[in-house]
Order: sequence, then structure tokens, then C-alpha cells
Amino acid sequence: MTSHRGLTTTTLCLAIAIAAELLAGRAEGQCQNTKCGDVEIPYPFSTSLDKCAASAFEFDCNDTGNGVYKPFYGNVEVLSVSLQLGQVRVMNHISSSCYNLSSKEMDSDTWQLNMTGTPFMLSDSNKFTVVGCRTQAYIADQDYVGKYMSGCVSVCRRGDVWKATNGTCSGIGCCQTAIPKGLDYYQAFFDDSSMNTSGIYNRTPCSYAVLMDSSNFTFSTTYLTTSEFNNTYDGRAPMVLDWAIRSANSCEEAWKKMDSYACKSTNSECFNSTNGPGYTCNCSKGYEGNPYLEGPNGCRDIDECQDSKTHHCYGECRNKPGGFDCNCPAGSKGNATIPDGCRKDFRLPLKARLAIGAVICVLVGLFSFLGWEVIRHKRSIKKQALLRQTHEFFLQHGGQLLLEMMKVEGNVGFTLYERGEIETATSNFNKEHIIGEGGQGTVYRAALNGVNVAIKKCKEIDESRKMEFVQELVILCRVRHPNIVKLLGCCLQFEAPMLVYEFVQNKTLQELLDLHRSKRFHVTLGTRMRIAAESAEALAHLHSLPHPIIHGDVKPSNILLAEGLIAKVSDFGCSTIDENTQAVPKGTPGYIDPDYLLEYQLTSKNDVYSFGVILLELLTSKKPLSKDRKSLTLMFQEAMAEGTLFELLDSDMVDEASMRVMHQAAVLASQCLVVPGMTRPTMVLVAAELRRLALADEVQQCPQPPLVLEDLSFVEMGSTTSGVYSLEKKAVLSIEFAR
Repeated sequence: MTSHRGLTTTTLCLAIAIAAELLAGRAEGQCQNTKCGDVEIPYPFSTSLDKCAASAFEFDCNDTGNGVYKPFYGNVEVLSVSLQLGQVRVMNHISSSCYNLSSKEMDSDTWQLNMTGTPFMLSDSNKFTVVGCRTQAYIADQDYVGKYMSGCVSVCRRGDVWKATNGTCSGIGCCQTAIPKGLDYYQAFFDDSSMNTSGIYNRTPCSYAVLMDSSNFTFSTTYLTTSEFNNTYDGRAPMVLDWAIRSANSCEEAWKKMDSYACKSTNSECFNSTNGPGYTCNCSKGYEGNPYLEGPNGCRDIDECQDSKTHHCYGECRNKPGGFDCNCPAGSKGNATIPDGCRKDFRLPLKARLAIGAVICVLVGLFSFLGWEVIRHKRSIKKQALLRQTHEFFLQHGGQLLLEMMKVEGNVGFTLYERGEIETATSNFNKEHIIGEGGQGTVYRAALNGVNVAIKKCKEIDESRKMEFVQELVILCRVRHPNIVKLLGCCLQFEAPMLVYEFVQNKTLQELLDLHRSKRFHVTLGTRMRIAAESAEALAHLHSLPHPIIHGDVKPSNILLAEGLIAKVSDFGCSTIDENTQAVPKGTPGYIDPDYLLEYQLTSKNDVYSFGVILLELLTSKKPLSKDRKSLTLMFQEAMAEGTLFELLDSDMVDEASMRVMHQAAVLASQCLVVPGMTRPTMVLVAAELRRLALADEVQQCPQPPLVLEDLSFVEMGSTTSGVYSLEKKAVLSIEFAR
């Protein structure tokens, strides 16, 4: 039979307006902490005798007999109150279910606790604990409207109590289950219909169930065979309740109503409740006391220096609001918060340290000044050395002779640039500025006075050729020819002379031939003969000057193509430097005259030979050296001897109309390549013959399809002449060239 003892007396439907009564000015300044028996009752709690707190925070201080007073909340005994943890420990009644020998039924005495409408919530630090050898108990919130129910089963197999173990609550004789946060109602009951002790009452007569503080419970096997568990605290067990000021849902909401804000102490802080809505107050770090009271009864500064066990200081301790300072005694230094952390300080007195510091500052200033002066002196020496070296280079390269010649010649349109201008323009000869490298020097792209130029860094000058080099510069600066890149000036203040030319922003003959080889453009025979004629005329002009100029590195990459594919010979001017026998040949492999390789002596015939190789490239569209290093000159000479020249020529140009011109151009090329070179024609004769061939009627009948320059890339306009011929035509042409 189930008993409902204590149901109405333990139901605490208090429905009290907590904050309105507690925080609306119930003379909290006059309230103080009080006691009921041995239990401290801190504000905001009070006893019914004090009438200082709201009803929901009032405890009854009852006489339990023999003048012993204890606080109760309803009929629940209060053991302790913690402001810091926001908890109240109470004694919760134990529910029991025992076998009745008379009625042959289970008599249950269950318990329920209603905290709805109060500041309290059941703490989740409690656990629902069940003790018994054939027990199934449940924990739930309110009937009909509740949302929570749980439970656990505790059994001993075949009623063998000895299988239970002291200190172990894992389902054999004892079981526990956790509860969630947010519960304010609690009831316990048993499943007596399926689980009863009728068969084992002589060994375990009763079963027990209670929500209790799990930290205060250690299972003992004697709880199964005796009533010790129920009788230890007179049918009760310790339980924890979480409390909070629930007039506001959070600290943020409470701060908006400062007149009812509960954290009254100046040195207090607000914390949101961790179990249900509301908030609690605590003293700030370094303070202790009651955060709900103002003035001296509230949060007070902790004198950490008086509590050496908690706040360790092994030196001089000085208390301060909210904390303390712990320093080593005078004459020592280190960490005073650890044992033996301070050690004797061997530092000098303050006045001595100040005097030494002043001396050090003076010395540092003096050495800094001296160091700066040394750096300036070294920079000055370095600058003077550079100036001397620059002047020596200027004289070594004939700079003084050049100045005198320029005075005699008058306005020659030639500029002598300073070393600094060249270094700045080339970013100290940065590799990114290099636009070409050849046998006679390296070419850099730069900008001088806002004008784009090409700066050629020559090889070192031979002292014996200084006069001749200067004369050549004077002559070159006067050269005015449409097919020669103009020499604008020079700089003789480097180890090697620097020649400054006009910058022709275009492609080169080398690039045009490469594009033709890749079938991106078609270059007609007429265009090739005209480019060859213009290049030959430029070289002929240089050779025919009063002081002949030898190029020394004639190749397609040194023939620039301006707008309209006009040829401009470039990269000359260093050819007379160190003209004596060289350890390393000048020029580019594939274009170097074999005669030059014997004596390393530059002559105009060397340029004729190199030009002959270019003429072969124009006729065959082949490179002077193949991938297997086979010479185009050698293949050409073999083809001429065997009568197979047709097979070597560019098939895109070979047809009956151009046959005569190509044959004559090939003959001219063979004359330019004669070894030894004394019988080679001059560049004047070569230029005249090429101009005649370029104007031949057969050539003019096939005009060059338009080519335009776009972003420094050739773009072909129109269609190309087909290079596909019948077998009969190829045979005829082959026979014609063989004659």
C-alpha cells in the first residue's frame, strides 16, 4: 500500500514576488548576517524573527527540542547557505518501500518537494540514488503537466547480497542517475508491481530512493540488510539547492533597474545563474564579505599579508585594495613569492649607479660621434677613390683627347654622359635591363633625360688603340644614314667604354626569320632582297668613311627592323677596341670569318663574310648552325658543287619567276664566303648588286603582303604566297639551278 505522508506539508507553493519585496528598499542597510542555532544565515536570507528579507528568502528558526534551534524552509531543514556558490544544503526525505508480512504487500512511503515560485532549483550536483536488491524507482516532476521522468534499477541476482561491493553503486544493490538543470519539482515512487521484496524480505526487507548530494554518499552493503541508510539522518539525506535573484533573467536585465539591483557592495560583481533564470552576486577578486550589503558589512578588502598560507610571500608583503605586493627586502632581488626566491643584490648605491650611468651616456655619445665621423671619413675616402678611378678611366679611354677633338670639330651632336647618369638609367646594370649580348659587349635598355636609349658596354680598351677609338667615336657621331642606328654619345668613366645609341623599338631580322620559320608570316623574296640591300648599304657606308669602321659582329639580331621593315644596322662602335690579337675571338659562332680565326685581326672582309652568311639565311630560311652543329655555309658550298641548291632554298620563295634572281643572289653569297677573303667583293659592290636584284621585275611582281606592328609583334595582313608546286615545276627549277 502506498503512503503519501508529508505530501501537503512539503508542497511549497510560495508564489511570492521575490524582487519587489527584497530589493525595493527593505532597509538593506540595516540588515546584517544572522544565525539560527549553529547555522550562519547571510543576507539576503534571514529568519522569520528578523523580518529583514523577502518571504521567499526567509527561514523559520524552530526549536527542535532541548533548546536546539535549526533553520527550516517549510518542513525542509537547512544545513548551510553559500553566497559564493549560490547554493543551500538541505535535508531531503528518503522514500522507502518495505515488505509487510501481515498484508503480504509492499508498503511505500514516498516524498515530493515543490520549489515552484521560489528562488530555488534542484542542483544537478545531486543524483537520484536507489538502494535495494530488487528495486525499480522513478524520479519525476509534476504530475500531468510535468516534462521530466527518469529512474534506475538496482538488483542482486537471485537475492545474493554478498555480490554487492562497498563503495560501488553500479546497479548491484545500488544505482544512481543524474538529473538535468532547471528542475524545481521533485517526486520519487517505486514500481512495486513488478519489483518487490516478497521473496527476499528476510535478507533485504526494504528499498530506498532519494535525490541527494552525490559527493556526500558512499555505498555500504549494510544498507541492504539493515535500516542504517534510512536511520543515519532520521530518514533524510543531504541535498543541494541552487538559488538566485530571479526578479531579472540576467545581469544585463538587472543593470537596467538599478533601484532593485541586488549587488549593493561597491566591490561586487554580477554573475548569470547557471541553473534557471536570474543572477547571483560575488565579491570582486581580493575582497570578501557579503556582496548584497553596502558599507562595512559588504565586500571588504582581504589583507593577504595576514594569510600567508593562502597568499605566499617570502619577502616584504604590502597589502593594497584588491591585492597585495610582495617584494624582496632591500639589498636583495628576485621572486619573493617562492621560497628562497630572493638573493642578495650586489648592486652599487643609487648615487654611484647614477654617476656611472652618466659617464656611460657621455662615453656612448662620444663613441657614437666618433663612429659617425669614421663612417663619414670612410665614405669620403671611398667617394674620392671612386672619383679618382672615374677620372683615371676617363683619361685611359681617351676622354681628354675626345674633348679636344670635339672642341676642334665644333658642334658634333655628341654627348659625354656622367657615370652616375648611366648607373641610374640601368639600375646599376641590372640584368632586367639587358636586351642583347654579343661578342663585342652587352646592350642595356635605359632612359636618359626622358629618352629611351640603348647603352652598349664594350670590352676593355687597349691603350695602344686609344687614339683610334676616339677618332672612331668622332666619326660615328657624324654618321647620318637611314639604315644605321645613330650614336648619341658615350661615357668613358667606367672600366670599359659605354656607347649610347638611339633606341629602335622594334623587332630584329633574326626574329622575323624565326617567325617565318614557324609559318606565322610569309616574307617575299623582294622584301628579303630589300632588307639585305639596305643592310649592305649601311655596312658599305661604315667601310667607306675617311676612317673606316668595321662592325665586327654582323648577324641578323644586330639588324633592327623599323616601321615598314626598314633595316637599321646596330651594335657597332666597339670594333676597333683592342684590335690586336685576342685570346677569345670576337663575333658570333656561325658568322665568324675563318680568316679571322687564324689571326684574330679584324678587317672589312670579315664583315663581308658575315654578311654572306646572312644572305644564305635569307635565301634558305635556315640557321647558320643546325641542331647537330652542321654549318649552313658548308651545306651551301656542297649544294653549289653538286648542283642541288634547289633542295636547300626556301620552298616558299622558289618559283619560275624568281629563279634567276635567287640564283644570282646565291652566286653573290658564294663570292662573299670565299676563303681566303682577299678576293671577296667590297660591301659597296655587294650593296649595288643586291639593290639591282631587289628592283628586278621578277621580284616586283610578287609584292609583300602587308605586315603591321602591334605591341612589338609582327601581325600579317592578307594571304601568303603558296609554297606548293607540282613535281614537274620542281624538276624544271632543279635543272635550271644545276646549269
